Formats: sequence, structure tokens, C-alpha cells
Amino acid sequence: MAPKESGSSWKVTLGVSAGISIYKACDLVRRLRERGAEVRVVMTKNATRMVSPVTFQALSGNPVISDLFEGSGEPSISHIELAKWEDLLVVAPATADILGKFARGIADDFLSTHYLACTSKVLLVPAMNGAMWRHAAVQENVRILAARGHALLSPGRGSLACGDVDDGRLPEPSEIADAALRLIANKGEMAGLKVLVTAGPTREPLDGVRFISNRSSGKMGYAIAAEAALRGAEVTLVSGPVALEAPFGSERVMTETAEDMEREVRSRFPKCDVLVMAAAVSDYKARKVLPGKRKKDGLTWKPELAAAPDILKGLVPLKRPGQFVCGFAAETSRLKENAIKKLKEKKLDMVAANDVSKAGVGFDSEMNALTLFTPDGAEQRIREGTKASCASALWDAIMEARGGK
Repeated sequence: MAPKESGSSWKVTLGVSAGISIYKACDLVRRLRERGAEVRVVMTKNATRMVSPVTFQALSGNPVISDLFEGSGEPSISHIELAKWEDLLVVAPATADILGKFARGIADDFLSTHYLACTSKVLLVPAMNGAMWRHAAVQENVRILAARGHALLSPGRGSLACGDVDDGRLPEPSEIADAALRLIANKGEMAGLKVLVTAGPTREPLDGVRFISNRSSGKMGYAIAAEAALRGAEVTLVSGPVALEAPFGSERVMTETAEDMEREVRSRFPKCDVLVMAAAVSDYKARKVLPGKRKKDGLTWKPELAAAPDILKGLVPLKRPGQFVCGFAAETSRLKENAIKKLKEKKLDMVAANDVSKAGVGFDSEMNALTLFTPDGAEQRIREGTKASCASALWDAIMEARGGK
């Protein structure tokens, strides 16, 4: 994927604010340059106390800007000149402070002043303590920035500098660089498309406290929704119960059971252009849900199960010309045979199959590998990679199959 004509470079301003994950920004410069970008770095004053501007100058090959005032003491107009030069502004790490300044139009340093002069695309990558990230003020600022059309990468979950394991971790530099490249390369290729994505498991109650479910984390479906939003689509995500942040730029609808998900999908399906059914919907539900909690009595309990709604099958009569439907097939054996059977029976335009019996991919993993099948007999493999990279490759395939419509 090239952002411009072959051999040309793309111009990125990297804004660096004072987060403990600033060390990853050094690697991000290298990752961006590997992908053909020319990088100029802007640092907040506090960021320069954590990493020397000389480091970023050496890595980028360009002078680093950190002050509105140059040696003469006169205000510089470099923020205007830089805005005319850049194709993309990336801010990583984006602290609570810089997000607040951007959201409220406060311009008290070079980076915040440059943001107000910026007319290019903007990619914000927040990173901070988990409690700070969830604070109502920060979330309000994030919503304001997302409403302006800026792309945001959600912070990941992991070990933070404070010792907590929580949300707020800066994504890996390679992931940020790939997102930046896609943002430039796609140029909103999916703008105007209404996309409906399902994700996660369903929970089917047995009694007042117990349920049957599956191991789906929802990460693949969430990555698919996030990638579609990054490409400019209007995205609705119908999610089962998961422990994930809603992807920026998407409307999220939470559901519990297969019947809940079916209702929400059916009500939205007629207006969508593309449906990607990535949810792991339960095949079975209890024929009778017991009221309250069934007490342990030493006897065997054999709940009677019935078929849960087949959401994709139920959509076949509703499908209109021009709509594109991609289903998922999580298999443990005979992957191709089962995937093609699903493709035909449910009249899909594409099925994405993955072998969930393999260790390290599929359920409960950050990684995945897909094989795509289409009605014309074509078969395309998406090699093992992060779920974000698989989502990007899947959308490439869907857009090609749709003929760019």
C-alpha cells in the first residue's frame, strides 16, 4: 500500500507530548520512515525534559520544534508553514493535557498552536493512567475530537508505569505507523458507506445467574469496525458482552443474547451497505430458562437446549441489490468445506474462515489468520498477523469484491 505515487514520500508531523510512553515515539519515527514517510517532530516543553530533542532530530533527520519563540524572541510562524507542508498530523503519545487543549482550542505552545492551523488529517493516540483515561472530562474531550473527524487509536490494556494492569497503554509503534499509512493511503475511500459490524459472543441464560457462551473476546469484530471508521465509513457496531472500549468513530449497540443481537441487526440491516457478521453467535439456547438461581442439590442437571436464531439466514429475504454481506466461520476441522457450505446456504458475498483450534490465533488472542472464500470460487489467504492487520486486509478484499462501489 503506497500513500502516493510510487517512489514519493508522504509528510508526517509527529506531535510528542509528555507521557511515560514517550520512548515508543522514538521507535515510531523509525517505523514511519520505514514506510516511506518524511517526519518532522514537534515536542511539548515537558516532553523535552523526558527525551532530548537531539534524539528525535537524529532519528527523523530534521530539526525538532519545541518552542513558539525562536532566538530573536519574536513569535514564529513555523506552525503555519508546517501546516502547509504536512499530509498528516500524528500525536503520540497524546496526553490528557494535550487532548484537552486540542478539544477546547487552547493554544499556549507550538504543538497546540500548530493544531489550530492544521488542515490535514489528524491521528490521535492517547496514552495515560487508566483512571485518567476513564475520567469524564477526558472522555468528553475525546468525543469532541472524534466529532471533528479526527482518527483516534484506542489505548491498549497492559502493565502501566504506575504498576497497574489497566487501559491506557500506548499501542505498539508498528500499529500506529500502519494506521497512519492507511489513513493517508485510503483518503476516505469508504466515505459515504454505511457499515454494520457484529462482534463478540452472546450469552444465553440457563437460570437467573448462569448462562452458556463461548470464548470470543470480540477483538476481531472491534478491529473490523475500527478499520472501517478509519477509512471514513459510517459504522454501527452491534456487540455482545465484551470488556472492550467502543472503537472511535463507531456507534456501539450492546446486546446480550442471540435474540437481542438478531433484533438490533435486523432493524439496521436494510439501511446498511456492508454487513460484516464477525460475532460468535450461540448456536443453542435453553428451551426453558429457570427463574432465580437453581440451587445445588447433588443431582444431575441436564438443561434442554433449542436452536438459537440464525441471524445470517434470517437476513437472506431482506437483502437488497448492492448490499454486501460477509460472514465469519470459526472452525476446528474441515475449514474449507464448512466455510463454502456456509457461503452457499446463507447466500453470502464472502465468508472469512479461521481455524480456532490453532494455538495463538482466533479466540482469546491478539492474533488471527483468515481464509476468504467468495461465490466465484476464489480463495484468498490473509496470513497470520494482528487482528488490526487482518481487519485491514479484509476490508481491502471486501472493497475489491464490491468493485469499489
